[in-house]
Amino acid sequence: MEYKPLGNTTVLIPEIGLGTWRYAGGVEPLRRGIELGAVLIDTAEMYRTEDVVGRAVQGLRAQVFIATKVSGSHLRYDDVLRAAERSLRQLDTDSIDLYQIHWPNPSVPITETMRAMETLVDRGLVKYIGVSNFSVAELRAAQAAMRHYPIVSNQVLYNLTHRDIERDLLPYCQQHRITILAYTPLDDGRLATPARFRRTRGMQVLEQVAAQVHKTPAQVALNWCTARACVVAIPKSDSVEHTEENCRASGWRLSPEQIHMLDTAFASTG
Repeated sequence: MEYKPLGNTTVLIPEIGLGTWRYAGGVEPLRRGIELGAVLIDTAEMYRTEDVVGRAVQGLRAQVFIATKVSGSHLRYDDVLRAAERSLRQLDTDSIDLYQIHWPNPSVPITETMRAMETLVDRGLVKYIGVSNFSVAELRAAQAAMRHYPIVSNQVLYNLTHRDIERDLLPYCQQHRITILAYTPLDDGRLATPARFRRTRGMQVLEQVAAQVHKTPAQVALNWCTARACVVAIPKSDSVEHTEENCRASGWRLSPEQIHMLDTAFASTG
């Protein structure tokens, strides 16, 4: 497993983590991922998977980096604090490694929300602060509201067929050393089993590159994501088998020519 810095910190996180949105795999896939070095587990209060994450990391907490999120409907100062306390109980842990705002809420002043996030760090309940689904403008506003701590990450949709962030958000985050946590990096399974879906030029090239490197399409799609500076992928898998497959998307690199092939093929179909 290869590791990347978290934002502008000295903390290293795996370039392939474990997502838990719509997760129903129980403890074993998460524990197997941890064994393979995918020690970043991402959850959220609205996912209702914090409890299974807590069970999965029992006895392993010191080696696991837990990321969770406060709902966009809980961004008032006191609501943020209460949400964090609930997440801590569900996770059965004393602190959250990365606490993220799940999505922006224009009805709540960002200064109020970020003040609560910084209070959680001051109290030792949260180590690092992140956001999710923030545009460049929203990210800038959140950064401007910070008084003592940096925003280290922005969790957003990113995969071969959804590349909108490449226009401005990805360059901004790379410039300012903000980690992109790419959710749905396999496009809800379409990039893991391209033969089951519409036979576009992009899907054909994905299978071609997979054959060249003797990897699966899912591994190629994940490696394409993590080839970008500052990008970490957090695929979800309900099975040990697919967790192992996803983790083995790290430790090797597509060539620049193969990345260009994929970029070009999906530019016309994504």
